[in-house]
Amino acid sequence: MNLIELRDRLTTLFGIVILGLSGAASAAEDADAPDVLFIVVDDMNDWISLLDPDAPIKTPNLERLARRGMLFTRAYCASPACNPSRAATLTGLRPSTTGVYGNKSDWRGAVPDRRTIMQQFMVAGYDVRGAGKIFHHHLGGAFHDDESFRNFQPMRPQKYPPNKLNGAPEYGSPNTDWGQWPSREEDSIDFHTASYCVGVLSRPASGQPLFLACGIYKPHSPFFAPADYHNAYGDIALPARKEDDWRDLPAGAASLLRSTKWFWQGMMNVEKKQEGSYQNFIQAYAACTAFADAQIGRVLDALDKSPRRDSTIVVLWSDHGFHLGEKDHIEKFALWEKSNHIPFIVVAPSVAKPGSRCRRPVDMTSLYPTLLELCGLPADANCDGDSLVPLLRDPNAKWISPAMMTYMRGNHAVRSDRWRYIRYADGSEELYDHDADPNEWHNLAGQKRYAEVIASHSKWLPTTEAKQVPDLKRRQPRPEIKR
Repeated sequence: MNLIELRDRLTTLFGIVILGLSGAASAAEDADAPDVLFIVVDDMNDWISLLDPDAPIKTPNLERLARRGMLFTRAYCASPACNPSRAATLTGLRPSTTGVYGNKSDWRGAVPDRRTIMQQFMVAGYDVRGAGKIFHHHLGGAFHDDESFRNFQPMRPQKYPPNKLNGAPEYGSPNTDWGQWPSREEDSIDFHTASYCVGVLSRPASGQPLFLACGIYKPHSPFFAPADYHNAYGDIALPARKEDDWRDLPAGAASLLRSTKWFWQGMMNVEKKQEGSYQNFIQAYAACTAFADAQIGRVLDALDKSPRRDSTIVVLWSDHGFHLGEKDHIEKFALWEKSNHIPFIVVAPSVAKPGSRCRRPVDMTSLYPTLLELCGLPADANCDGDSLVPLLRDPNAKWISPAMMTYMRGNHAVRSDRWRYIRYADGSEELYDHDADPNEWHNLAGQKRYAEVIASHSKWLPTTEAKQVPDLKRRQPRPEIKR
């Protein structure tokens, strides 16, 4: 860091401290300021009992949380990839506004002066703490924002068994693995994260409201979870698939998904060599989801024992969904329903009725303005999303905006009550009627009778799009000076 960069960094920090001291006084004087428990889960899709009682993957702790507040049954990520999704949610700005489109995009370089939601609460006098995966975790924590927390426990590095558990060393990387591991739950990444959050909730600082961010890594790959979590899913069914599902896809879809085709093709190659591998993969994803739910349960237990339980706003969301072979696709990085539909719960005492459900399609750019309003902080006019407080008060309230998702520049999806409309960078399109085709097997975009439906959805697409920002590079150590 040169002297100019150091000066600018110190100036920014000084400004945040001064504003923070001013905000701290006002927050400290407000005895009714609510605490916030902010839980983000990685790669959790909608094949869970929270969203569908008949789903095979059971999430009792998520259901327990939903009984306290409002479950948004049609919630969607801002982007089906970790970095752009988290950057958009934590800044309230869409990828098309910032240019943060990919997992390598330098999000902080794109918006150096934008306060994250955590910084907004720090300025308001909150004790902001966190643990686990909040920002994207690649490059040894380079995507993390130190200035968003007063105290933070980084996510533990992923540990691996001596050899791949799936018996397929040629398939992908060490992360492309699944099985029963580690033997002790206490040795897992998320147990460590949850334990930190349990400790903070058990010993809250006096005199300041708390904002606690808890980042749960599973069910992100590798799909490792202790044996007990696998045992419950030994006979899990495979996801619904259609053999010729790509027959009616446009060129834009094939182009966007070209770099990820190897996931599905590789899985089928492993299945040919080792029959049952695909089902074991599904079983392991289910086990990891159940494990994540259990760690969230530990955090909720600590909240229940806290004297601030009834004055704590809780939000839980997943950064995006995940395909398990539906549409011949594994991973996220697509604009179909499975990659974008997520669990989203808001517990807002005295605002949202316990056990309520909202079916309005919403996306996660709304979380930033929602938390500001719920906690009485000044609104931010630059947010791309709208506050969800009207829906929290009345799930049937008028709501005009559909949910919108973006993956890489020029590729967008719009989700309304009934339809999913996708337009790719080359102008090609997909349209699915979710009332008749929840699996998105029949692309209707080429049929003239749906022209009005397409027109009503395409009007929500961004008219201007930021250029993609440069990728964040691995930080290089300074060269040693020889004397």
